[in-house]
Amino acid sequence: MTRFDCHQHLWPGEFVAALRARQHHPYLRDWTLFLPGENPYRVDPAAHDVAGRMGRENSDRVLLSLSSPLGIEHLPGHDAAGLIDVWHESALRLPGFFHVWAAAPVTAPDPGALAEVLREPRIAGLQLPATALGDPAAIERMSPLLAELERAGKPLLVHPGPATVEDGELPDWWAAVVPYVNQLHRSWAAWHVAGRKWHANLRVGFVALAGLAPLHHERMAARGGDLGTPDPHVFYETSSYGPEAISALTGVVGRDAIVHGSDLPYAQPLDRKLFPAEFFTTNPARLLSVSAAESGPGSVPRPAGGSADPGGSAPPGRRG
Repeated sequence: MTRFDCHQHLWPGEFVAALRARQHHPYLRDWTLFLPGENPYRVDPAAHDVAGRMGRENSDRVLLSLSSPLGIEHLPGHDAAGLIDVWHESALRLPGFFHVWAAAPVTAPDPGALAEVLREPRIAGLQLPATALGDPAAIERMSPLLAELERAGKPLLVHPGPATVEDGELPDWWAAVVPYVNQLHRSWAAWHVAGRKWHANLRVGFVALAGLAPLHHERMAARGGDLGTPDPHVFYETSSYGPEAISALTGVVGRDAIVHGSDLPYAQPLDRKLFPAEFFTTNPARLLSVSAAESGPGSVPRPAGGSADPGGSAPPGRRG
């Protein structure tokens, strides 16, 4: 059985160079990342060495994500498209062990460009920032992209987007725990209200257990809402959560809806001994609409060495 990790971050050297060349957010200076809504973040280059990551990897297929908190998808026009092109081209040059979530501009959606990217077999589907899906009107604006996904038979991954700028000094964990979770709640609720009506066959995965949004079903019911029967085409990725949260959410949405994702290098994979095997195998395969009955880890080619950064430095990722 193929073991999946549905959510990791690894930036190729070409993408790093593009961020270092920028004069406005988001940008890198050496290995420090600057974003408008977060504290400067010092990246550990060693965490992003390709050979080192693959040598320690316990999954058979890893899906790499452009981290939406950078805000690239929200940049205007050609600015977003140019950086996203660099992401696609450089990520697809990484070893075939890595598959890739596509990205797309959300200020000026281009379904034709997305359709072309989705034809690449190693493109798993499309990742969109939760900040682009935060209410029914936003989902309607993204519908041209979502319709292309449906035509391609590939899924949507909803990832936290850029954090809002707030007054005062805040701890480094604030963005990941407060605005990211709020964004996931909003996008999950918007999908529950409107998304499925417009995109009946689209498979959707929410990272970080959708910020535990389904656990609010009792409060929803108290205020006149209805969770209804769990949607069989909605999945919940596990990154940054552990046994207590996963168990609680499983009690609401069912174990068939949970898929393993780690958010490496910013969080760690689940211990497979503690969780059902289908979290790592058949559930991700259903999200991705691929076979989980492929050969095991010994069949996956792994490089003997090398790095994504031609200069020998490892590329950074971003908290997700």
